[in-house]
Amino acid sequence: MAARGTLVIDIDKCKGCELCIAACPPDVLTMSTEVNETGYRYPVLHDGCTGCTACQMVCPDHVFEVYRFNRNPNATDR
Repeated sequence: MAARGTLVIDIDKCKGCELCIAACPPDVLTMSTEVNETGYRYPVLHDGCTGCTACQMVCPDHVFEVYRFNRNPNATDR
């Protein structure tokens, strides 16, 4: 399945609460094994983001910017 959206994650603002991991319906976020500059693990995005904004809505630190890809209305689905 092609991705329908994507995220930009500000890893340095993340405090590692992991709320986004549980909130992600397509299950495309995992926590890193590395830490950010303040010592917290942060989410890593994998293929399949739908741009649903669930991660953005639950994040207390506002680390997500969510973008949905535009679809060509004249294209046919295959």
